[in-house]
Amino acid sequence: MTQHQYSLEEIRLRLNELDDQLLSIISERRALSIEVAKSKVETSKPVRDAKREQELLVKLINNGKEKYQLDATYITKLFHTIIEDSVLLQQSYLQDLANPQQSRKPLARVAFLGAKGSYSHLASREYFSRKNTELIELNCSHFKEVASTVESGHADFGVLPIENTSSGSINEVYDLLQHTTLYIVGELTLPIEHCLLAPQEMRLEDIKTLYSHPQPHQQCSEFLSRLNGVTLESCASTADAMQKVKDMKQTDVAAIGNSSSGKLYGLQIIKENIANQTENHTRFIVVARKPVEVSTQIPAKTTVIMSTSQETGSLVQTLLVLQRYGINMTKLESRPIMGNPWEEMFYVDLKAHLESQEMQQAIVELTKITRHLKVLGCYPIENIKPTQVKLES
Repeated sequence: MTQHQYSLEEIRLRLNELDDQLLSIISERRALSIEVAKSKVETSKPVRDAKREQELLVKLINNGKEKYQLDATYITKLFHTIIEDSVLLQQSYLQDLANPQQSRKPLARVAFLGAKGSYSHLASREYFSRKNTELIELNCSHFKEVASTVESGHADFGVLPIENTSSGSINEVYDLLQHTTLYIVGELTLPIEHCLLAPQEMRLEDIKTLYSHPQPHQQCSEFLSRLNGVTLESCASTADAMQKVKDMKQTDVAAIGNSSSGKLYGLQIIKENIANQTENHTRFIVVARKPVEVSTQIPAKTTVIMSTSQETGSLVQTLLVLQRYGINMTKLESRPIMGNPWEEMFYVDLKAHLESQEMQQAIVELTKITRHLKVLGCYPIENIKPTQVKLES
């Protein structure tokens, strides 16, 4: 029998040492990323340099393969995470310079839908953790309460889900934006991992009642259609559903929610991955009473709402304006105007900085040909696309 050179305990100690070294190196690298951001303030260079990122990743892949026998896919995944973190750090630094009053506030009051453990709560924590901001969490029972809590000044920010890759647009939030005085100041895309949760182990055929928010019911419709004789009950949020199931302590009820949130309520996972799509993501917007200043060195998105005349081709005219100025539209959503039958308000997400010359000219032209136009906000794009390199097969 071959004798091991080191004991298991010695191996674990060495792994711990290496892990500490990795943490130290990552910390030093993050500090250097801030120094890069400081240099870009002086040169006015954009945060991302796609060509340099590609060259860096190719070099790392080649070195990893030749010197250390590391798999290219492994290196790519690792440095995608590191590059994303570096980009977000630099963007945050530049945003703090552009918004000095906000950067001095290490504490923020944030309103969101549901209790702790709801997806809106998870999104709130994820978004503000990137800002190194501690939260005073204000849970609300419906979307309108989130908006009114911010409008009244009782919260600094509100977090609202606006669209999902499976169930589509969340119309209630779009309708709310039509009447609010708030501005969009940020966004976040959160992976949604729906699970079936219950107080104890149970068979699927034993479930009689299933609690959740209407959105997860839609997003898991294919799985739910295979459950016989189950009554679907709607709750204000997934957190409320989990709390209800916990309090009921019955052997025939379950909830749909996130697995980590289920642990907060003492619930067990009965079935994982029950969403219609494996890639299930929800986009959340962050709203505030005042707009945010966005550094011109940061990729930005601008959201506007507008209504057009009832004449043929009026909407096409507005789209031609955007085409003429080379502005990429990433979202177009129409919603009825309350009190005006058959008239619609259009919500448009544009991949452009509000202060850019192209966007300013487009706003002037759009104002002339629309019945109503309002900028809901200009905010940083924080969904960082991975650097693309071609891996050898």
